[in-house]
Amino acid sequence: MSTAPLQLYGVHGSPYTRKMLALLRYRHIPYRYTHSSTGIPGLPEAKPRLLPTFYLPDAGGTLQPVTDSTPLIRRFEADHPGRAAVPPDPALAFIDALLEDFADEWLTKAMFHYRWAYKADEHQAMRVLASWRGAPQDDAALAETAALVSGRQVPRLRYVGSNATTAPVIEAGYQRVLLALEDHLRQHPFLMGSRPGASDFGMFGQLTQLVQFDPTPMALASATAPRVMAWTGRMEDLSGLEVADSGWLDPSHLPASVQAMLGEVGRLYAPLLLANARALAAGQSELQTTVDGQPWVQQAFPYQAKCLAWLRRDHAALLPDARAQVDAALAGTGCEALFVPA
Repeated sequence: MSTAPLQLYGVHGSPYTRKMLALLRYRHIPYRYTHSSTGIPGLPEAKPRLLPTFYLPDAGGTLQPVTDSTPLIRRFEADHPGRAAVPPDPALAFIDALLEDFADEWLTKAMFHYRWAYKADEHQAMRVLASWRGAPQDDAALAETAALVSGRQVPRLRYVGSNATTAPVIEAGYQRVLLALEDHLRQHPFLMGSRPGASDFGMFGQLTQLVQFDPTPMALASATAPRVMAWTGRMEDLSGLEVADSGWLDPSHLPASVQAMLGEVGRLYAPLLLANARALAAGQSELQTTVDGQPWVQQAFPYQAKCLAWLRRDHAALLPDARAQVDAALAGTGCEALFVPA
């Protein structure tokens, strides 16, 4: 195991950058962070360019750009032992991974939606994100850069599924997730118990934007979820948190609050994963389905077909006892539909 600091670049407006920085701090993994959206001079550029990007050695020891937070978390578990963020129990690890995927792939819909569908949020985001680059700009240059930021981000709404049809589902879903997490935090400091799992960091990443930056979703959180707002601030740096091996939840006796969160996964995310997979299998560029009893339409997204395939692969790889625990936890949530044989 190398003790050299990990090299990465990203920006604070990226929920995945914040997710991974918080994870590195918690796990006491040394790192060197470059605030940039374009890369580190002298090192190869990631293709596609995603944030954050880590530079990790390949088999020959040459640094290569590596993205995608979920497999990176698992790689770091193997490369840097201690203070694990993946539960050792296979059943709980699967539930943790499902909740992480929900945060990464569904809650980001709410993040993009509120930021770019509301004028006040867009006005703030485009100017602040443009300023985060660090280079001094006069007002005219800042306005030009802000317009470029908005022009690049608003068209991405079609990928996440934010539009006039889906807006009511996204907004109602976001508010229920807030309330579910607020309820959980009444009795537990983290989603996975008295210590954080990968799902905690995934949820935290999106909430850094939703409850700490963008005005409209932040006002909703302020009105209904003070614990969530405090938790998001606390998650930023858990380097001093003392953890115990006994700190994980028991997957055979999950709290009702975790069951409620799984219910939101089944209600909001599972139907989209299934409809997306069907659309792509049929060669369709657009998916149309029903989510939470309301119509949903968006551009089909190949990456989320991979997410479904990975979840199914990991579910099938569970040993019978662990799979039975997972299936019992998912029963009645709607998530079980993801694992019904085709």
